This record gives sequence, C-alpha cells and structure tokens, in this order.
Amino acid sequence: MEEQVGELWHRLVSRLAAQGYPKAGVSLAEVERTVGLVFRALGGDGGLQITAADQVLNRARRGWLERLAGSQQKVVLAWRDDSYLRLPARIDWLPERALNRELYLWLAALAVSADADGADWFGANQCRTLATLRRFPGLAGRYRRLVEAHLATRPSPDSLSGAEAAAERAVRAALIGPGSVDRLPVARRPPAAVPLWLHPQPPVTAAPLPAVDPDTEAAADRQRRRELEQLRRRAERVKAPDSDRGLTTVRMENIFTWGEFVNVDRGSEDEDDLDRAESVARDLDRLAVSRDARRAAATLKFDLDLPAEAEDDLVIGEGIQLPEWDWRQRRLIPGHCRIVPMLAADAQPQALPERLRRTARRLRNQFQALVPARVWQRAQADGQEVDLDAYLRFAADRLAGSPTGGDALYRDMRSGARDLACLLMADLSLSTDTWINDHHRVIDVIRDSLFLFAEALDATGDRFAVYGFSSRKRDPVRVHRLKSFDERYGGAVRGRIQAIKPGYYTRMGAAIRHASSMLSSQPAGRRLLLLLTDGKPNDLDRYEGRYGIEDTCQAVLEARRLGLQPFCVTIDAKGNDYLPHLFGKNGYVVIHKPSDLPKRLPMLYAQLTA
Repeated sequence: MEEQVGELWHRLVSRLAAQGYPKAGVSLAEVERTVGLVFRALGGDGGLQITAADQVLNRARRGWLERLAGSQQKVVLAWRDDSYLRLPARIDWLPERALNRELYLWLAALAVSADADGADWFGANQCRTLATLRRFPGLAGRYRRLVEAHLATRPSPDSLSGAEAAAERAVRAALIGPGSVDRLPVARRPPAAVPLWLHPQPPVTAAPLPAVDPDTEAAADRQRRRELEQLRRRAERVKAPDSDRGLTTVRMENIFTWGEFVNVDRGSEDEDDLDRAESVARDLDRLAVSRDARRAAATLKFDLDLPAEAEDDLVIGEGIQLPEWDWRQRRLIPGHCRIVPMLAADAQPQALPERLRRTARRLRNQFQALVPARVWQRAQADGQEVDLDAYLRFAADRLAGSPTGGDALYRDMRSGARDLACLLMADLSLSTDTWINDHHRVIDVIRDSLFLFAEALDATGDRFAVYGFSSRKRDPVRVHRLKSFDERYGGAVRGRIQAIKPGYYTRMGAAIRHASSMLSSQPAGRRLLLLLTDGKPNDLDRYEGRYGIEDTCQAVLEARRLGLQPFCVTIDAKGNDYLPHLFGKNGYVVIHKPSDLPKRLPMLYAQLTA
C-alpha cells in the first residue's frame, strides 16, 4: 500500500511539474538530414557533423514544485565546436510540432554565423542573431514566430524579484530586438534557458594552429602544461573503494548516478594520443583521484589484431612514407604514415565463380560496345591513302612560297583507343565483416563487385588496377595488391580477389595519397580514382572524427591537383552527411541496397567514362 501511494504521488507531482509539450515534440532523427542540408546550403562548415547534444546542469531558478519533483535539473541546449554541431536529441519547448521543427532549422542557420570576438554569451548570441537575419532575411518571419511562442513559455518577470527580474526583462528585450541590450544584469542565478540561442558556456576546444617553429611549439607546450595544471586543481582526492565490494551494495538507493567514482586504473592504458586524454579530462565535471598502495604484480601486453606472420599476406618492400594533414595546425606532417604493400602469396589461380558467369557475360557484351571503332588517323608519314586535306594545305603553302614539310600527307585506318586509366581502391576494414542479409557479408559483396568490375574493364581494354587497404594506426597502412597496371587480368588476379578478407581500420587519406601517386604516373589523358568503401574514415588513434575527415578531404584535393578524378562509391546509409564535404556533391554515390553493388559498380564506371 505504501509503495502504491508513493508511486501515485510521484506521478502526480511529476505531471504537475513537467514542462514542455511532449506531444508536439520533434526528434533530431526525424530532421537530421534536412538540418544537415540547410546548414551546409547556408554556408556552414562542411566538416562539421550533426550529433545529439548532452544534458548540462540547469543553474536557473526552479519553482518549488519542480524542486519537489526533482525535475528540470538538467537542460539540453545547442552548441557548435570544432568537430560537431550539437543539437538537442528532442525538442518539445514549443506548443506546436511545426514550431519545434522550425526551431531545429533556426539553430542550424544560427550556427552558420561566426562567433563575435570578445563578446560574452549574451552579446554574442545577439550579434549572431543579427548577422543571421541580415544574411538570410527570409528567416525573419520564422524567427518572430519562434520568439512569440517561446516568450509565452518563459517565466514572467513579475514572478521574480530584484536582479533576476531585470535579467529576465533583458533577455526578453534581446529576443524581440537583437542588439538592443548591451549587457545582462548580474543576478544570483542566471535566467532561464534560451533554446533559440546557442549554449552559454560550450566546451572549449583548441583553435586551428598555423605551422609553427620550434620556439612557438615550446610555448604551446608550456601553455598545455598550464591548462593541465588548471585541470588538476579542479580535481578532488577521494578514498579508494574496497575492491572486494561491488558497485551495488545492500541499499540500492545509494547509487545516485553512473558518474560516481569507479576504481579504474587509467594510468597504464596504451594511449599515445595526448589530445584525447585532455579532451576527456575537460569533458568530465569532476576528476576523482585516489591513491592505491598496492602494486600490480606484472603488466601483460598482447595484441589480438595482428595474425601470425605465416598466416598473413606477403610484405613487399620496406614500406612507403607518406605525409598526413593535421587540420588543427593546417599543415602536412611529413612521413607521418607508412604504407606497407602486401600480396596474397598463397592465392591460387582460379576461374570466375559460377554464380557470376552469366552476369559477367552480359557485362562483357555491354562493355565491348564502349571500345572505339576503327577510325582514320590523319597526318601520317605513311598510310593506306593520301590525306587530301593535308595535301591541299601542303600545295597551297608551296604555291604561296611558304617552306613546309611534306612528311604528313597520308591517312591510315587504325583501331581507336580510350585514353583512360582507372585505379580502384577497395576498403577492406573490419566493418566489412558485418552481415547485410542471411547469406552475405559486406566483404562478400565487395569481392563480387571486384570480380565483375575487372571482367567489365577487361572487355573494354582500358588500363586499370585494383588494390585493397586497411590500417592499424598510422603504421602500418596495409595496401593489398590485387592487380597492378602492368598485369594482365586472369586466373592469378581472380585468385587474389577471392583471397581478400576483412582487415582492421580505414585510414582513408593515406590510401588515397598512395593510389594518387600510382595513378598519376600512368600515361593517360584521363585518370579515374575510384574509392569503394562502407563507412567514414576511422582508426584507433586520433584519426577518428574530424581529424580523419579533414585529412581525407585534403588527400582528395591533392589528387585533383595531380589531374586525377576521384570518385567515391559507398554503401554507408549516412554517406550523404559527410561525403559532400570530402568529394563534392557530384563526386560520390550512395548505394542504399548493398546487394546491388556488384551490378551497379561496372555501370557507374561506364557512366563516369562515357
């Protein structure tokens, strides 16, 4: 009976204290693609990814009913950092669903504007709002509707007292007339959250740095140490818990949050990326430090990723050093990555699998039509016939007294040639081991695609090469040779394609640079670089996230400067979120049904080379 009464009381108080309009709520998943398109179409940073924002502590004054129910302790606001545009996972601030959806689009437009230098949160958001309305005047009506709906949900200044009332009036005036209020009155508590603005105190991230000399690097190291000292001063020393006791004790109500101290040793982790450790420390609300008098009896390190040398592919050469783009420093780090060329030594020559032969015959017939017909080659020193046009020009020049040579007066019928070279680089990362249906994995689909792609290009006579890649940090980046430009397509190549298997991670920038260096040396008027992948760039180190995205983007730009045509084919359903930034709006295609990849890849090649 006591539990039932308590449960009813909890429901009643929670319902009375609840804010927002759950029935009119809109989730980020519903509008994520639209928000991303709007953000980039309005000029937003193409490298930023849309993600859900975390809850932050709500320091504004709460009513007695909210304090009684324990609600509104945290709030979710939008903010932007170097890698992400962070938006609430769900917005139900406003009474209408259409308004909540418009709020998502307004926040995306607001995030496009640059931060105001030297301005505080209050002034910066006003400046950002003014800049957005000035740059996109069509948003003025939407902004007015959002302001009117939001003001109706804010606490009335009459219900507050003193400085808090003045602060609330200032916020209302700033929302109605951006730029009309110079400063926010100081009060004991901040005003209620403003969902139409960005986060008042977003996490601080390092700004991009230019190339620096050793003296500047030393100064940066000193600044880093000072920041770490500040982090240490924010830490607190706690008593190490008894290791014999689990996380859960007798009283379940003792567990207030998952964020409480857990006895985990972070000092012995094999982590060579200091920036990640610093960012984790900054994200924590509180650092708990304890002293443990016991020492580990031994430290055991082993690696489950690398296969035995006898079971691995054959390594060819000592490796190739390649640079990598550091987007924070805005410079190439020379010799940062090492390419390890590899070859499947135990791959046996084989025929095309029976299940693909019918499709391969059809593709061969279609692609043979792309072979140029026999054409007349003019201005030849010798040939089947006299080139009348060349002879008339020669005779006219002789009569006019102009000295001219008579060594190009014939024409000859010869076979045409497609002045084209193509290199396909296939992603063989660990994610290709996932299943797409009850019968096939991603790696199986990629293998069939490579078979049919090679069959089709062999029918055209085009020069082509096929490689696969995966990585394990920056050294090694494994590149598997399936077919080089100098090899003929046959049973040996099919055996290597059959032998491909899932590897490790996807250091895409290094793979593109290596492919560019091989393709750029080919004597062809048009050189196509195809990248076949199932996901975004990633690796064990800091290559995950914005770093890998920007390095890949820089590698694509370098390939274009070499006169190459990079093009990406992906089966990642979220490829539209980041591939426009990497390859441009016409530089990629998303195959939404992975099982269609084997048939569509050759046809895509035909369209690209038509």
